Amino acid sequence: MSKRTNEEWLEDLRAEGSRRAGALTDLRSRLTRGMLFYLRSERSDLADLPQEELQHMAEDFVQDAILKVMDNLDSFRGESQFTTWASKIATRVAISELRRARYKDFSLEYLTAEGETMPSITSLDIAPQQGPQPESYAERRELLDVLRQGIDNVLTERQRAALTAYTVKGVPIEEIAQRMNTNRNALYKLVHDARVKLKKYIEEQGLTLDYVLDVFADE
Repeated sequence: MSKRTNEEWLEDLRAEGSRRAGALTDLRSRLTRGMLFYLRSERSDLADLPQEELQHMAEDFVQDAILKVMDNLDSFRGESQFTTWASKIATRVAISELRRARYKDFSLEYLTAEGETMPSITSLDIAPQQGPQPESYAERRELLDVLRQGIDNVLTERQRAALTAYTVKGVPIEEIAQRMNTNRNALYKLVHDARVKLKKYIEEQGLTLDYVLDVFADE
């Protein structure tokens, strides 16, 4: 694994082709190691989960964190090591997703790692008994309709398939890549572009991402 300065991380992640792919692979490896340590050592509520499930959870969180890191490269000010900054983002993703999905209370097969670009729609569609109260159900259902319209209307067929498989159905990233005859880095780009399009669509409907997330985070 290459050791990079802050400037080299930024340059490599903004590059194209194999240079960028190598940086993404190195960043994913670093963040996954740190995430596994966090889940094993600092989350007592996850202590009874099998190693395989913790690994899968860590990889999902890290994939979401990488999307956020790439979206926010311009905000990195160099006040710490780049990997430290990225690790903090990954930890915030994990805390947010564990709080929203309540992994310790739900079967893992029903969970996804949506990050900040998609709300946790499984509380409505998969586990309604754990879903919102009646007074907020209609509002959430209306927002779900907006999201589905966006997915159907603004995404390409390939973007829709990748985003739905990863974000809604929780299919592991490696399996999606294999099914779509692509690789992890190309799939990352596909999901990233889909999320950018969907965020723009949401805003064009007069909504903000913070509002959508607040509605779905409310329990």
